[in-house]
Amino acid sequence: MFGLFRAQRRKRHLAANPIPDALWREAMSMPLFIGLTGDERARLREQAAWFLHQKTITPLHGLELDDQARVILAAQAVLPILNLGFDAYDDWHEVVLYPGQFLTRDRYTDAIGVVHEGEQILAGQARPEGPVLLSWLDVSQSAWLDGWNVVIHELAHKLDMRGSGGHANGRPLLHKGMDAEAWKQAFSAAFAQLNGLADFNRYSPIDLYAAENPAECFAVFSEYFFETPHAVADHYPAIYEQLKQFYQQDPLARLPRVRYRPAFEPVEFGPVIPTPTPWQ
Repeated sequence: MFGLFRAQRRKRHLAANPIPDALWREAMSMPLFIGLTGDERARLREQAAWFLHQKTITPLHGLELDDQARVILAAQAVLPILNLGFDAYDDWHEVVLYPGQFLTRDRYTDAIGVVHEGEQILAGQARPEGPVLLSWLDVSQSAWLDGWNVVIHELAHKLDMRGSGGHANGRPLLHKGMDAEAWKQAFSAAFAQLNGLADFNRYSPIDLYAAENPAECFAVFSEYFFETPHAVADHYPAIYEQLKQFYQQDPLARLPRVRYRPAFEPVEFGPVIPTPTPWQ
């Protein structure tokens, strides 16, 4: 009964508060949204409108966001849950936006119980049981099919946290019918290979920040899945299949093949969890 009431309330709000046509057309002109069908764009538009209604967006340090900027943020944010439903984001409530990359001081405990504390300059951070922090500069440079998307990266962490008591570990709550062992095998093999490439400073078509820990592996592959799916399908087909099942989307079928970005020193993201042994 409560679920029906909530759905009706959402439907009434969306009917009364649609995203204006001009703002939506501008957002949909971004390469990330190439190939979406008319029905998918309509559902994405509703998801984005509900995101803007439900999530508090807090700009800091004099940052001013116009309506277009908010719609661009929301459209990227809800693309991963296009076919999952907005309830996939119902356990957090705020996006905090900085003008550019920001300094944080964090304390966390690693897998062997050692407490770490230090300052970091970050592009984004998903805080367990807290907000998502983002650099607006990096948000505005996302969605260009280069494998870099700080919004998708951080919201992948949030989806990951739903399956592990608030801590991301690279094992989000899988849908009915998905094979947990297949997920473990695909990500374990990719993680091991990426660590080998990182150890020997070898080229990788996937940002080697994915070798940092299992949570980052899942988040980085999620970026590539939506931005440069050919890079994932060509080199890590088992990962592509698992993400296709998890996100219930097939970006490979809608996006053009683009040149892989070269390896580079990645922007650092904040620690989101005590990191366990990969995919135990």
